[in-house]
Amino acid sequence: MAANNSPLPSHVGIIMDGNGRWAGERGMPRTSGHKEGLEAAKRIVAHAAEKGIQVLSLYVFSTENWRRTREEIDFLMNLIRIHLRRQYDFYREHKLKIIHSGNLEPLPKAVKEEIALAESDTAEFEGMKVNLLVNYGGRDEIIRAVKGLAAKKADLSSLTEQQLGEGLDCPLQLDLLIRTGGERRLSNFLLWQAAYAELYFSDVYWPDWSPRHFDEALSCYQSRQRRFGGT
Repeated sequence: MAANNSPLPSHVGIIMDGNGRWAGERGMPRTSGHKEGLEAAKRIVAHAAEKGIQVLSLYVFSTENWRRTREEIDFLMNLIRIHLRRQYDFYREHKLKIIHSGNLEPLPKAVKEEIALAESDTAEFEGMKVNLLVNYGGRDEIIRAVKGLAAKKADLSSLTEQQLGEGLDCPLQLDLLIRTGGERRLSNFLLWQAAYAELYFSDVYWPDWSPRHFDEALSCYQSRQRRFGGT
C-alpha cells in the first residue's frame, strides 16, 4: 500500500470502454450503454476534481469510431451535443475548464459549435481541466502537428521533441492511463503523451465505474516507482 504522502497523478486519461457490452449483457440496446456511460463520466469527473487531479482526459469518440453503424454514430454525436449544452451548471459547480483534443473538421456543425461554446464558457474557470477527446486519434494528432509545423515553414530536419509536443492538441504528458472494460491495449489514445504513463486496466465495464474504482486506480499508481529510464 502506498504511503499517504505519495503524489497523485497530475494528468489522468481514461479509455471509457465497455458501454456496448454492458448494455448487451442486459438485453438492452448499445445506446442505453452510452447513456449510462455518460452518468459514469459525470461521477468520475466530479470525484477526480475533488481529489485534486489537474487534468482528466476522456476518450469520447475516436477517429476509428466512424466505422460503427450510422445509427450509433448519429446517437453519439447527438449525445455529445446535448450533454455539452446541458452541463454548464455542473461545470460551474466544480469550476471545470473544458478543452478539446481531436480533429474538429469532420464533425457535424452543431457539435463543433457546442464544443467551442463549452470551451469559451468555461475558459475562466480555474479548477480541473476536462480534456474531451472527440474525433481523436493519436496518430492523426501527430500527423496534424507535423503538418502544422510544415505550414509555418519550420525546419523539420532539426525538429525536436519539444517543438512537436507543443504542436499537439494537448501537450501535457500523461501520468496515469486507465482503460475499463477488460481490454489491454491503447487503441490510439494519447500515444505521444502516454510515452511514460503508468497503465491501469480494469475488467469493470465503464457504466459500472464508481469513485471507489477510481481511487483503486490512484492507489495503484501511488504504489509504483516511476524511474523514466533511470535506476
